[in-house]
Amino acid sequence: MIRKFKKNDIEIIMQIWKKENIKAHKFISKEYWENNYNYVKEILPNAEIYVYIFKENIVGFIGINENYIEGIFVDTNNQCNGIGTALLNKVKENKSNLTLSVYKKNINAINFYKKNGFAITSESIDKDTEEIEYTMTWKSNL
Repeated sequence: MIRKFKKNDIEIIMQIWKKENIKAHKFISKEYWENNYNYVKEILPNAEIYVYIFKENIVGFIGINENYIEGIFVDTNNQCNGIGTALLNKVKENKSNLTLSVYKKNINAINFYKKNGFAITSESIDKDTEEIEYTMTWKSNL
């Protein structure tokens, strides 16, 4: 089940955010994510957030600002079960196009987004991490 974020969801989604960022981005120091934890926790509720509930627990979420996907995060134990795709499809329902950034070294994420209709449209360097990142874009066929 997918529902809108509630304020009391913040602790669990932040735990998912931290754990999955550290796991997916082994090429970036763990301290980077730990140092940004409080900042993200503060600004995250400003985004439009949807959470995925499985067996009464939040196991994933997506954050979006306008047409920009801030991120999709699914707990390790629940990955590859269609949760990320379901969250992505939820935000696609009312959008004609979406954009996101993904690190070039995050091959799994790039493949996930390509499988879901996104294409790489540009490349840049993230000034905070000095890592190459792609901008990926999706456009509705409707």
